[in-house]
Amino acid sequence: MIYSRETLEANERATLAPYAALACQSRGRIHPENESSHRTAFQKDRDRVIHTSAFRRLEYKTQVFVNYEGDYYRTRLTHTLEVAQVAKSIARALGLNEDLTETIALAHDLGHPPFGHAGEGTLNRLASDVGGFEHNKQSLRVVTKLEKRYPNYAGLNLTRETLEGIMKHETEYDIPDVDSEWEPDKQPSLEAQVVNVADELAYNAHDLDDGLRSGHLNPEQIATVPVIGELMASLEITAQTFSAQSRYILIRELLGLMIEDSIKHTDKLISEAKINSYDDVRNAPAKLVSSSGEMREKLRELKNFLYQNFYFHYRLIRMTKKADHILERVFNAYVDSPEMLPFDIQQNVEQRGLLRAVTDYLAGMTDRFAGDEYNRLFDPHSLT
Repeated sequence: MIYSRETLEANERATLAPYAALACQSRGRIHPENESSHRTAFQKDRDRVIHTSAFRRLEYKTQVFVNYEGDYYRTRLTHTLEVAQVAKSIARALGLNEDLTETIALAHDLGHPPFGHAGEGTLNRLASDVGGFEHNKQSLRVVTKLEKRYPNYAGLNLTRETLEGIMKHETEYDIPDVDSEWEPDKQPSLEAQVVNVADELAYNAHDLDDGLRSGHLNPEQIATVPVIGELMASLEITAQTFSAQSRYILIRELLGLMIEDSIKHTDKLISEAKINSYDDVRNAPAKLVSSSGEMREKLRELKNFLYQNFYFHYRLIRMTKKADHILERVFNAYVDSPEMLPFDIQQNVEQRGLLRAVTDYLAGMTDRFAGDEYNRLFDPHSLT
């Protein structure tokens, strides 16, 4: 039996919650096109995201540790995949559209520059004269302008639901600056809101994991964080007997605890707000996907701990300064001498202006490529 797109759409209508986003009711694409015979519109979006150059480059972009610092730490790509897994777990439990959820999760960090948030801060400063740099907006630029896959238009021509989910991605570190055309007064889909929460849950658990694996954090330290200490006690894990196996169990159970809390609290919020349709979600006065107040407080304590003991570890600060130095020197070299840019980037200068073209070029670089480009420009012994 072959499942047609119409069959898949009927399955969505029959099985998903009344407030879920349905592919058959999508607000469409910017450029009208025929949909696939055997994929819904959101499945088609997901496949287009996965096949982009920007998605592949996430493998060599920083999450916390710069890519070449070790093969066992998260990269921007593995973080993205983990966010997608967490988001789909929450979406499935709430009866939401897993395809749309996965698509937004896979696309949410496409615009991240090399060297993580340090690189974003540097590019935002360097590009201040042309509106700065913000990775949510850059992710949207990637899928609407920078990826060139089709002869008649730039970008991927994704559905408006996917584009809105990218534009309105919001966490503690990601504050959207929504253009008027994206209806800033409207809430994004619950699927997009799930990705917001999943992003935070994933990096809380996995940054803790990488901190322990790297030796920047130790079991005695993490046991002082209430949510971790309580979990270690319930799992009968002690600082003295802590092992790699203990770390696996602890991170797994922490992530499970956070996911379960988000599912239950979100269901409660949806019920209390009397949400019965997709339009109810869009017109709600506030976000509906959230951890409970108790869990948010526990996660605040964990984040504060990570800030004090991990993110501002002297080795990571050194890398931040190094990243700032690399990007600033390369950026200024291109701006001072645009003729050093590759020919295809020089063509972009005519279309976008010099500062934006250079910013786009640097934002698309991997950690390794940015470092190599620095050497090609400034190391007399490196090939140009």
